[in-house]
Amino acid sequence: MASKVDKEKCTGCAACVLVCPSGAITIKADGKAEVDPEFCISCGNCKQACEHGAITLDSAGGGY
Repeated sequence: MASKVDKEKCTGCAACVLVCPSGAITIKADGKAEVDPEFCISCGNCKQACEHGAITLDSAGGGY
């Protein structure tokens, strides 16, 4: 399971980046967050931190 970002809802505020303990989230050139499923540990911190509801936990992908 890994986190997934809805690019239409993401504002690029980086709240998710600040709370990600594994460093799996970065803000890309388009100003939107992106999760690297190889490093995502599916802790849900990013989902809780996102005030815009742009992050969900996806059952497909990396993580633990």
